[in-house]
Amino acid sequence: MSDLISIKGGRDGLRLRLDDAVDWQVLREALSQQLAQKSGFFVGARLMLEIGDRTLSDVQMATLLELMQQHGVQVESVGATARESRDAARASGLTARPLPRYPEPAMPNPANEHDGMLVTRTLRSGQVLRHHGNITLIGDMNPGAELIAGGSVVVWGRLRGLVHAGALGNAEAVVCALELRPTQLRIAEQITRAPDGAGRNGPETARIEGGQIVVEPWEGSKRG
Repeated sequence: MSDLISIKGGRDGLRLRLDDAVDWQVLREALSQQLAQKSGFFVGARLMLEIGDRTLSDVQMATLLELMQQHGVQVESVGATARESRDAARASGLTARPLPRYPEPAMPNPANEHDGMLVTRTLRSGQVLRHHGNITLIGDMNPGAELIAGGSVVVWGRLRGLVHAGALGNAEAVVCALELRPTQLRIAEQITRAPDGAGRNGPETARIEGGQIVVEPWEGSKRG
């Protein structure tokens, strides 16, 4: 993400945090650019928007929400320090809650992308699992399900749906599964379908090499 925008996950889901000191027009342009560039991650996302100390009018809040909606993002709630901003969020039909004043300006933490999510269940058709960092799924992923991660994806089971690793632009991300047979496989900006026979010869991993996605035996992908 840019220096003005950061994303984190927690028990309450995804949180998109906006810099509260930069000029409003600059922030809007940066947000629009990030939503467009990282559309593979954001389209269909539902999240909480944190605007910190920034005071937004009803019109500014509506403009911000419309921008995110245009990029397929649904804001479920708003966190803000200023009462005026919370009132503007409520006027737009959203839940709003106060935030503690930040002791220092919000800065993105590159390590956030490596934060992990561990899920133990079967991911069924129509279900979407989205996380800003790495995802480990212990269980099967059925056709019609989606896994979208800012980092790498590991499935300790059968992977047979749509998977997008490195969805925030990390071309170093990998996808590993005991049975790798996705309907669609994406890593960063690269996209492919699983080659014929994938997932039939034991655990496999996929990564970007030479500008394209390659799939190889999981054991053989280990690097010294």
